[in-house]
Amino acid sequence: MQEITAEIEKLRKELATLQADFMRPDFWRNSEQAIKKQKRAIQLKENIESLEAFKLDGVINEKSLSVFLSGEYDKKDAIISIQAGAGGRDAEDWVCLLLKMYQKYAESKNWAHKILFQTFGEAGGPEGRIGIKEIGIEIKGKFAFGFLKNENGAHRLVRLSPFSNKQLRQTSFAKVEVIPRIENEEINENILKADDLKVETFRSSGAGGQNVNRRETAVRITHLPTGLVASCQTERYQAVNKKIALEILAGKVLQFKEREQDLYLAKLKGEKVSADFGHQIRSYILHPYNLVKDHRTDIETTDTQAILNGDLEKFIYAEVSKLNKSL
Repeated sequence: MQEITAEIEKLRKELATLQADFMRPDFWRNSEQAIKKQKRAIQLKENIESLEAFKLDGVINEKSLSVFLSGEYDKKDAIISIQAGAGGRDAEDWVCLLLKMYQKYAESKNWAHKILFQTFGEAGGPEGRIGIKEIGIEIKGKFAFGFLKNENGAHRLVRLSPFSNKQLRQTSFAKVEVIPRIENEEINENILKADDLKVETFRSSGAGGQNVNRRETAVRITHLPTGLVASCQTERYQAVNKKIALEILAGKVLQFKEREQDLYLAKLKGEKVSADFGHQIRSYILHPYNLVKDHRTDIETTDTQAILNGDLEKFIYAEVSKLNKSL
């Protein structure tokens, strides 16, 4: 409940600042900026109303939020990996947009973020921008994993392709995976056995394949029983990269085991379940109209720019609301 109260207060302060701007005589001097501020004010009001709805029944909603964040690893930092799917360069560009979205969300929560590994695509397209095939970022903050864990899945983008000379509409996909950051001292033989690991070193590279380190400081570790892979290349020293890669891999293995257990229990109950980790969870449509829709909660908004700028609370708290109804 304190998280929601703090978020409402933050949104109210921003709204009050905008409303004060509306009263200025020169507000409409820059009509483009004025319209943006009006749209932002409408979005803020919607978000405040949504969050206040959770406080109408304080006891139940406090319980739902505590249940929502009651997982064993929910208090931990999060590691988000984003991988380009179908869509070629558009998909690689989509990874860049999603990266910015999560970075902006983290900043709105006063959480720190740091890139751990990245694989670039080829240069080209508008402004010569370079896409990303895969990237991993660490989000450090209270309950970071708890709030972000339901971002797992495929994210679908529909827009006019900036890489098409004919301005054709393109559908692109990116897979988002969120795991808890497991500290090195927490890793034991029950999580990762030394004999189950294949450790490789390689040179880290920059955009467009440019080598940024002549020494093999980057580390890739494969968990042989599951085939799961983790890597880190952003630190200067191989030992540090190996430590971080082990922590990432531990989170992946723990999540894999939990998912296998959930599937097993669901089958025992006779429930129909999908083993596809990359099922589509959200669509971002920028053409021929603007709409972002979460397919699990049916929450949607036409303010696509706000979402891509990190305004994700509408979707994240919708999961709390869904849980509240089940209590």
